[in-house]
Order: sequence, then C-alpha cells, then structure tokens
Amino acid sequence: MSAAPTALTVLVADDHPLWRDALVRDLQEAGFDVVGTASDGPSAVHRTRATTPEVLVLDLNLPQLRGDEVCRAIGDLPTRVLILSASGEEKDVLAAVKAGASGYLVKSASPGEILAAVTATGAGEAVFTPGLAGLVLGEFREMSSRAKAASQDAPEETGRSDRADVPELTDREVEILRYVAMGMTAREIAADLVLSHRTVQNHVQNILGKLHLHNRVELTRFAISRGLDQPG
Repeated sequence: MSAAPTALTVLVADDHPLWRDALVRDLQEAGFDVVGTASDGPSAVHRTRATTPEVLVLDLNLPQLRGDEVCRAIGDLPTRVLILSASGEEKDVLAAVKAGASGYLVKSASPGEILAAVTATGAGEAVFTPGLAGLVLGEFREMSSRAKAASQDAPEETGRSDRADVPELTDREVEILRYVAMGMTAREIAADLVLSHRTVQNHVQNILGKLHLHNRVELTRFAISRGLDQPG
C-alpha cells in the first residue's frame, strides 16, 4: 500500500481484537501514526483525550458507551471522528452524524477505501459509504425546514442575503460553501470550478476556521440552514 500523504495521528477504537489489530497494521503500513487503541467506550474517550489524535476511527457498537456517546463526550476536542461500523442502518448513521461524527463507513469497505477515508477525514472532508451521504443531506434539509417553519414568526430572521448570514466569508468561499451544501466532494468542486483539489481543500479549511466549525459535516449542516443548497 502507498504511504499516506501526511503522517496523520490516528486512534482506533473497536472491541473486536482481530479486526482492530488488522486495521492498525494496515494504517501503520500505509504511513499513519497510530497513537493508541481502545476496546470499549470509556477507554476510547480517555485515550482520545490523552492523545488528541487527528482522526479517531470508531466502532459504533462499543461496550459501555456507544460510538455516538463517545462522539458527544469528546465534542470539545479538534479530533475528527470516522465511524467504521458493521451497521448501515439509517438510525445508526443519523445518530452518529448528529453526535458529531465526520463520516460513516461500513466495515464491508475495502482496506484501500478505509485508508482513503481516514486520509479524507483528516483533511476535513465528509466521507460516507455510497448512498449514506444522500441520507445525511436529506436529514439536514429536513432539520432546516423544520427550523425555518418554527421561526416564521420572527421577521428579523427573514429577507437577509446569504452574505448577511456569513459576512466573514469572501465571494469565492460562499460559492464553495454552496457546493458543499449540495453534497459535492472537494474533487467534484475543483473540477466544476477549474481549481486544484488542494485549493478547494484550503478554502474549506479557511471556511471552517472563520465559522468556528470542526468538520465538513458541521459545515454542510450550517450551509443548508442558511439556504445555501439552493441556486444563488
């Protein structure tokens, strides 16, 4: 396997020893810096807080604390969470994302797909098993619709432009935010805007910093809540 672009620090939390050890071996062979492992929820929280890895690869069904509960417990850390689970059930995916997970991959993914997902998660991208991204976007849009319906009696919240909602952002950043809200990946955005993949990633990182958000999932939720998934 080829080396990872950067030596991302990774912690692996899974209660199946054979799976966990195989994943750690694959990550290390690919050049990742595995800073530790955990076999249950409380250990995952403790070791994540002790090491603050860039990426936590987290099983959803851990003993004592579920993966979504672990996400909530470390929500104040900069660590990005990639859920790696045997379950592809809608309720599990949405519970994990609402708790703060950056992405969700089922364990039937190939080793190469898992390694690529860890790299992308570390870069702030949202990574989902095919078919699950649309589910998450649909849920975010439904949440946004419910919020807007509940605030219809607040006139001060209506009639504002997108730039009024996000005055910190440049025109280019608002444009990229629109693409993010439509569920497009960094590579798809780069191709559409005739920019390099790295340039788009840099813009996304700048947007995250300006809006004080942690990952692309939070950014997508923010953008949809501002109506940026609609044509400008």
